[in-house]
Amino acid sequence: MKQYRNLIKPYLVWAFVIIVIPLILIALYAFTEDGNEVLTFSFTLENFRKFLEATYMSVIFKSFKLGILTTLICLGLGYPLAFIISKCPEKSQNLLILLVTIPEWINMLLRTYAWMNLLSDNGIINRLLQLLGISPVTMMYTDFSVLVGLICNFMPFMIIPIHTSLSKMDKSLIEAAFDLGANKFQTFTKVIWKLSIPGVLNGIMMVFLLSISTFVIPKLLGGGQYMLIGNLIESQFISVGDWNFGSAISLILAVIILIFMSLMKKMDKDE
Repeated sequence: MKQYRNLIKPYLVWAFVIIVIPLILIALYAFTEDGNEVLTFSFTLENFRKFLEATYMSVIFKSFKLGILTTLICLGLGYPLAFIISKCPEKSQNLLILLVTIPEWINMLLRTYAWMNLLSDNGIINRLLQLLGISPVTMMYTDFSVLVGLICNFMPFMIIPIHTSLSKMDKSLIEAAFDLGANKFQTFTKVIWKLSIPGVLNGIMMVFLLSISTFVIPKLLGGGQYMLIGNLIESQFISVGDWNFGSAISLILAVIILIFMSLMKKMDKDE
């Protein structure tokens, strides 16, 4: 195996350039003041104190609210679908999982624009409602439109890990539960659900982290009225030009993600 170790070196160099160096720069910007010269940095914690202001705290609370709601809905809709797919023949499972992942082949921006056409006041859904004699409903630029965009974009990230856990489950355990007198509900809660928890936790982790950090969906479907933590970071770098504060927010988000991942792993081990 030693002769193959040199093959890893180019990848380590590449990872250092595209991952480690940007992280170092973000941390450097986060702890320094604006307008520093290369050799005379002025360190400060003001960027982090600024984030504690009520305006910015409301942004993170709204991000967490939408993230939790998106995760719960994806779990409620995704688990039954993953369970149904896992009950199908193996060839059918591959086809159904392919259908679940096909939307992810399309750029998220294009998928979001498609939802804008569907949900707009003159969109397809309102036209169908008019044909049925129902008054048009305002859906765009609301919590509903943002939530729909988040759910439809991130649902596959909930379905796939749950399906993986369910499909790898030892079916003899389910048969044993029935042989011991358990009914369908007891078998599900005591056997199937517990064995699928690793997939559930992975799905929750991916959907929640993607939901709170995205900025394209809230910006387009929210009409610029919804400032989530991803939009806040984008605006600081692109619009405001305050890279120091933007880096501080990015660092805070990274810490939140690491804490959340640690909690998920701990819950997985406890189970």
